Amino acid sequence: MQRVRVSSQRGAVHKLGDSQMTLSPKFRLAMASPSTLLDTSLELELSLKGEPLIPGLPDDIALNCLLRVPVSSHLSCRAVCRRWHFLFWTKESFFTRRKELGFNDPWLFVFAFQRCTGKIHWKVLDLRHLTWHEIPPMPCKDKVCPHGSRSVSMPREGTLFVCGGVVSDMDCPLDLVVKYEMDRNRWTVLDSMLTPRSFFASGVIDGMIYVAGGNSADLFELDSAEVMDPSDGNWHPISQMGTNMASYDAAVLNGKLLVTEGWLWPFFVSPRGQVYDPRSDSWETMAVGLREGWTGSSVVVYGRLFVVSELERMKLKVYDSDSDSWETIEGPALPEQICKPFAVNSNGNRIFVVGRNLHVAVGNISPAVKNDDGGKLGFSVWWDVVESPEKFSDLTPSSSQILFA
Repeated sequence: MQRVRVSSQRGAVHKLGDSQMTLSPKFRLAMASPSTLLDTSLELELSLKGEPLIPGLPDDIALNCLLRVPVSSHLSCRAVCRRWHFLFWTKESFFTRRKELGFNDPWLFVFAFQRCTGKIHWKVLDLRHLTWHEIPPMPCKDKVCPHGSRSVSMPREGTLFVCGGVVSDMDCPLDLVVKYEMDRNRWTVLDSMLTPRSFFASGVIDGMIYVAGGNSADLFELDSAEVMDPSDGNWHPISQMGTNMASYDAAVLNGKLLVTEGWLWPFFVSPRGQVYDPRSDSWETMAVGLREGWTGSSVVVYGRLFVVSELERMKLKVYDSDSDSWETIEGPALPEQICKPFAVNSNGNRIFVVGRNLHVAVGNISPAVKNDDGGKLGFSVWWDVVESPEKFSDLTPSSSQILFA
């Protein structure tokens, strides 16, 4: 019997592929246009004729300045002159140039669904300027429950992957794999997984994408696992887990994939957990304290596993591998604006907890030596809240990823 726990009530069914570009400005590529303003030869001609990007500045310095302009200002910037129009006309050109110059601003991508209409959105929060945007819909025509799919990312490459899921009304898992590239603002359908699966574990280790367990087409839990090399898109089987289990949450810690099947409170049975080591292509049983205390959504910060607990007054806690125990860290509980279900991710020492209505709690984690505990390292957290627009009031998060551009 499956014991995977979903964070709140069961989500509605949603159809992927419908156009939902309702935000302004839109994070979308311009359509092909006959305008000579989009001709790359004209851009070169204008630069050779001495038309500067910014009067009084060399072009390389001016470009460095303009590539820092927030996306929300691009529309007005295009009206300044022909060269600015060319620079800000397409997001592909803009983000490609930022990548060439080594910019690395973080963006929070949130996979969300609309509770009333059943539509799916990818909402994007610019974490520097705190403005929201939207990317094109994923290329899929099936109606799915978004909780069943899994997303992973390669933040520095600016790419994210969405795998699997479950078709509604038939409890039919998917083997679909799609990739989003931020600098091109587009989705690509990749080779399918070897096994259709939903509610499974996923993670990225050394640039390779791993998936394991989950529900099969006949509603039984799987013990199979596989890996994909994004450079060629091919999937290959790896060692079986040794137990059939679906996954509530997973994390990559110290080069290993940690998989927990979830929890029911109070525990009637001890939850199961597995740990995969890609170096030996082997699985082992997760430590008892680790799997029993994993009562929420996880992130890895400072090389330690943190969980935003859905119990314990929604406090943040950290795992101590030496004692196989969890410790609640100092600081307040999750702000009251952040309601379950959560989507959690991290960047550096900051964690981002997206709640219902897409309000975002930003937790700043600081290490501190605990003098009353023999000099043991402890942590504290303080929270800030980024409130979302009112138009997001009907949105619920399913997952989130950090990408850089």
